[in-house]
Amino acid sequence: MANSRNPESSALVSAYRNLVPARARRRIVAGIPQPVRQSVARTLAGVDSARSAVVARAIGGRRSGSDTERGVVRVIQDGGRHLRALEVPGITAWAARARNLHLLVGLLEDAGIAYFCVRGTAQGLPAVAVPARLREETEDLLAYAFDQEPGYVGADPGDMRPGETAATWRRLRSAKVLRVAWVVCDPSGRLVFGAKHGCDLEFWSEQDGELVAPRPNRVVTETAAEPHTVDAPQALFSPVPAQYTTGTARTLPEFTAHLPEDHAFPVDVVYTWVDADDPVWRGAKDSTRRLLGLETAGGPALHEQAANDARFTSRDELRYSLRSIHQYAPWVRNVFLVTAGQVPGWLDLDHPGLRVVDHQEIFSDPTALPTFNSHAIESQLHHIHDLSEHFLYLNDDVFFARPTSLGHFFHANGLSKFFMSKALIPTGRALPGDLPVNAAGKNSRGLIAQQFGTFVSQKMKHTPHALRRSVLAEIEHTYPRAHWTTQHARFRSPQDVPIASSLHHYFAYHSARATVGDLRYVYIDIGDRGAQQRLDRLVARRDFDTFCINDTVVPEDPAAQERMVRRFLDDYFPVPSPYERTDAVGLPTRRLTERGRAD
Repeated sequence: MANSRNPESSALVSAYRNLVPARARRRIVAGIPQPVRQSVARTLAGVDSARSAVVARAIGGRRSGSDTERGVVRVIQDGGRHLRALEVPGITAWAARARNLHLLVGLLEDAGIAYFCVRGTAQGLPAVAVPARLREETEDLLAYAFDQEPGYVGADPGDMRPGETAATWRRLRSAKVLRVAWVVCDPSGRLVFGAKHGCDLEFWSEQDGELVAPRPNRVVTETAAEPHTVDAPQALFSPVPAQYTTGTARTLPEFTAHLPEDHAFPVDVVYTWVDADDPVWRGAKDSTRRLLGLETAGGPALHEQAANDARFTSRDELRYSLRSIHQYAPWVRNVFLVTAGQVPGWLDLDHPGLRVVDHQEIFSDPTALPTFNSHAIESQLHHIHDLSEHFLYLNDDVFFARPTSLGHFFHANGLSKFFMSKALIPTGRALPGDLPVNAAGKNSRGLIAQQFGTFVSQKMKHTPHALRRSVLAEIEHTYPRAHWTTQHARFRSPQDVPIASSLHHYFAYHSARATVGDLRYVYIDIGDRGAQQRLDRLVARRDFDTFCINDTVVPEDPAAQERMVRRFLDDYFPVPSPYERTDAVGLPTRRLTERGRAD
């Protein structure tokens, strides 16, 4: 195997191993040779300038002394179990994974131990392979490293043990795959990233002159005993997004090939957002209702849920939904915020991956504005300039809840995925007295029946909607009358069609451009009596991919409900995102100027 191991370091390690019995070695890790000590210190200190700034900050400077002096704290995880973790301000789930990969690779490289990174394991975490003949040498190195920077190792992610103890390594002697994790947490202690965000260490055995993998992967499981290795970006060893990688690592040439399951296209996110407390927006809404005769006796009927305050209430959910992207979906390329000329006071318009889009920029018929109908706004999303072909549409009350990948929403060949609810669309035609969501579902079903001859009955979950611009454009061309009617309905009406949240999915499915997906998701009605208990469970377990918190009825005590929601969101997403201004606490909503800047 081609590697750059230090002969002096290797000789000293071998001499150390020959002179000191294995059991005693575990007890006197402080006596490990000076060159290896130095290599561990260099890796833990993150002095390699080629490492990314994100992970270099996560690793921090050299620490010594007590746990408190080292920034190591005790945290509770896994059903009340106490773990030692390093406090890292601004840590994210993906940065934690990148950090573990960085540390393991850096330790092996600096100690001169041959390794290569592996792709395509079922666990979906970074994986590193080491020849089994170098196992004891690797264990010595890791035992010493864990003694310097507390971490955990185990054959089962649910049973991790302190990595510096002799008993731990004795228990793991027969395990061919280990999970390695240096636990990190944010300063609040609410976010703890342990074994689920670690790095796997595989010991490849030698059989008939070849190294053989201890478990399957989707690329290669046998290679030469001394294989040729190449340097490749750590981003290749998915699922660590590029912005969290730490440079390069060694791998086999076969692992550098583009695989059928690799997503080679960008994905953007689109939000629609409104601040109902903005006096300019509220004045326009009230005057539009008067102009349409909706405030007068005998005027056109408007369902109570078509324009009530609950539909437009903002509790700063957008701030936390953006945090959820930063924390759990950093593969998003750009974020587009579609508004009626409004900008949250805390939003950083200078962020290069963010753009605020006024309704006037995307409506094909400006006479349809102003509008207060989300269905109308959603019908125009594909007109956003520079929007990627594949994108996710989110309301601000939808959140990523744990690390997700592009594969949750799109197949690698470009097909989108959609997520059907168990809730059914009522039978019959849309009627004026129908709930707006039911009327829209009925109208969508009618168009699908007309075009494809099938009867659709299920609503969609309140998840991120995986959409394609080309499909939305085709829908506008295929159903021009329904599309025009939806665009021109200033408030939700019985004639609306839910183009982005339902019709797209069924239309794409029937034209072989979408499939039914599988996403672990939960919807929490914050107006329900059991909402607080459900929120507490969610923040404690964090076992869903996405969730939505929503209500459709104005609460009896809005202030209490807002406190409940804000407390939950602060607990779940304590780390600010780069989309937030640090100098904008308490600033009100701003207005966009003609040049796209905020007043």
